Amino acid sequence: MSIFPLPVFEADADPHHRDGRSDEEIYQQLKPPSTIVVRYGMMRLVGEFPYDGDGKPGCGSKLTARTRRGTEIVEMLTTTCENAGCAKSVTRQELLEYIDNSGGKDFPFQTDGKILHVATIEELNKQAALDSNKTGYIKKCKELIRELDLSMKLVEVEPILGEELLTFYFMAQERVDFRRLVRDLAAEFKTRIEMRQVGARDEARLVADYERCGQHCCCRQFLKVLKPISMRSAKLQKATLDPLKISGRCGRLMCCLRYEDQTYDELRKRLPRRKTRVGTSEGPGIVLDTKILVQLALVQLEHNGEQIAVPIEELTDPDQCRVPVKDDPAVDKPDPLRGMSESEAAARSSDRGTGRSRLKNRSRADQQDAYRAKSIEKDAARDRDRSGTPPPETPRPQPDAKSPEGEPKQPKRRRRRRRGRGDGGGSGGSSKSSGGGSGG
Repeated sequence: MSIFPLPVFEADADPHHRDGRSDEEIYQQLKPPSTIVVRYGMMRLVGEFPYDGDGKPGCGSKLTARTRRGTEIVEMLTTTCENAGCAKSVTRQELLEYIDNSGGKDFPFQTDGKILHVATIEELNKQAALDSNKTGYIKKCKELIRELDLSMKLVEVEPILGEELLTFYFMAQERVDFRRLVRDLAAEFKTRIEMRQVGARDEARLVADYERCGQHCCCRQFLKVLKPISMRSAKLQKATLDPLKISGRCGRLMCCLRYEDQTYDELRKRLPRRKTRVGTSEGPGIVLDTKILVQLALVQLEHNGEQIAVPIEELTDPDQCRVPVKDDPAVDKPDPLRGMSESEAAARSSDRGTGRSRLKNRSRADQQDAYRAKSIEKDAARDRDRSGTPPPETPRPQPDAKSPEGEPKQPKRRRRRRRGRGDGGGSGGSSKSSGGGSGG
């Protein structure tokens, strides 16, 4: 079956018959950049190097550049131009502002270098082979450190593409004389050796990967200037003061505590001080506590001692706010019977006729008699069950029946047997013993 192109697709292939352009056409109209901002090295240095090639690399491309250390592989971040016409380029003014906000003069920004070309597959394979030999470099360097008895800890080694330089990163508490170590390493690897002493935060930048938040370590991903952080930031942000929970991979306070420090300072300045007198819509009071993020103040009112939470926007001058009139204390107390009728309120307030009141009014002797009678009845029922005799019929009381004295009979009071009671009063044993107990 033959395939025939549709006229609509043929019209779209011609750029004169459509408004949009394809990615290939947009790429053909782009001009090669004159300067490229790149990131390179294990310390994630940033530099802007000139470029005079014909290629048009995109963000994230691997390039071959000549830096002050030698020939190495770099990663493209963006391009700079005068007007930043495309979405992947920035102006030089924006780049300088980013550097100033990220550390200023301390920001590791380099300009002494040049972009040679886009990295080839052979160069990428060579760099991967050099990285795979790091284990051998580290093993040999540690052997020499032990032989020379140097008080230093080797952290990482960094080879570059041109093999002009081999950089060893180490940690030490004191100053170390490693001149003999450098000579032995240069004789072993036949290249220039550079020893760089780093701190705890730089060690995390070299070897750390993820933090407890689940993200890449800030020092490894984007943070270039590592400033010291004090415990005051943790206290101000109401964070836990447990060192194990506020310390990062480097063992120091986490860098993210410094991100919101300025915001917390600005919010704290708006809050009133504790134990100061302020005015509220319900009267003047004293500030007991404040909350930074929600911008609330806990105020204890002067006229009744009540504590209320007030937004700081509603705080006023205590001398000009409305002072409520102190009412009768009896009126201020809440009425638990409000909303009830008179009969319901009387029944609720009085406990006459309730089982609990009758239990309280009965004497202890009457309660014990009731328990004994109940126990006797239970024992008699148990004996009847064993002998098989039917229980005697209990005559129903007549409503108009009267006692010999002429008074109406009172219903016999029955009480629940107490649990955990001993064998006193005929509560245990046989029926005979029970009867003897009740008769005594």
